[in-house]
Amino acid sequence: MTSPLPAPGAPLHHYVSTAPFDPHTITAMTNEQSKVHLASQWKLMWWKFKRHRVAYYCGIFLALMYASTLFSEFLAPYNLHTRNVEAIHTPPQRIHFFHEGSFVGPFVYGRERSLDMNTMKRVYTDTPNVIYPVRFFCKGDTYKFWGMWDADRHLFCPAEGGTLFLLGTDRLGRDVLSRIIYGARISLTIGLIGITVSFALGIIIGGLAGYHGGWFDLAVQRVIEVLQSIPSIPLWMALAAIMPVSWSPIVIYFGITFILGLLDWTGLARAVRSKLLSLREEEYVLAAQLMGAKDSRIIGRHLIPGFISHLIATATIAIPGMILGETALSFLGLGLRPPITSWGILLTEAKNVSVVALYPWLLFPMVPVILVIIAFNFFGDGLRDAADPYN
Repeated sequence: MTSPLPAPGAPLHHYVSTAPFDPHTITAMTNEQSKVHLASQWKLMWWKFKRHRVAYYCGIFLALMYASTLFSEFLAPYNLHTRNVEAIHTPPQRIHFFHEGSFVGPFVYGRERSLDMNTMKRVYTDTPNVIYPVRFFCKGDTYKFWGMWDADRHLFCPAEGGTLFLLGTDRLGRDVLSRIIYGARISLTIGLIGITVSFALGIIIGGLAGYHGGWFDLAVQRVIEVLQSIPSIPLWMALAAIMPVSWSPIVIYFGITFILGLLDWTGLARAVRSKLLSLREEEYVLAAQLMGAKDSRIIGRHLIPGFISHLIATATIAIPGMILGETALSFLGLGLRPPITSWGILLTEAKNVSVVALYPWLLFPMVPVILVIIAFNFFGDGLRDAADPYN
């Protein structure tokens, strides 16, 4: 039975409860529905990100790569500067598990060295009668953990009196795998520090230009146009050449990081400016201004979170770009310098085409560069989709 309609001109009755709202007393929702409705924004982003399986596993891979930089000395089978003059330009040794039909465990065969008189190249041949088991959690080359504590414990080591060169050696008899593990610490962290500098400049300068406009916006745009018109490689080379040779390796490391961040902020600044030009006209910005909020608070708390997905995508693209920039500068001899070891410095061994033809394993440092860049791209796609409220 329906209730009669009110008389013309009479006030309409409402059915809105005046009792305090308690979201935990909702009974019409199922447990799954209430879980979604009561979840925070970060939890919703995390659920959406986990559904992107490729990005999720790429994130795990990147987390493991960065975690490995904390224990490089322990993970590497040899010290960074250990030389084996009897094993110069040794090809990679294969890991075996069975010997003559019997399970032995991980081991490598011994090697004999000879000299090819036609090519004057060292030739290494396996000796199946000599077995060197791989040791785990063992004592090996001494090192200073993080440059502070003396230690000699490694995750895996060669057998006593044997060798374990899983990725071969270079022209000085140094283990390529150990140097790649040590080089990850520099090549991976230089992207994080560089993106911090780049984001600080891009968000501050682009935010002020987009929010205030006027002469400051015009000046910023002209500076950006000048910087973007200069080819990146010659500009990197010019700035890197300014650094004195007498500087310590750690100062050069931070100098290269600052150069990479200083030249990468222009694209982000323009993106932030264009977003703020449109968002500053929204009603919630006007409300914040009328309430007396400062410009820094309006930009940081109200405007920038509105396009956080774009910032995330930019960061995940910029980090591998900086890794490639450091690799290119070091490969050209204008970036980091020994004794600092990075993937770019390791690739300088492969400058000569004849060296690559004779010793192709010297190109192995290129593999982690490619894997990290691909992982960052997929990881950035997943984060951008998860942070996009309209996706």
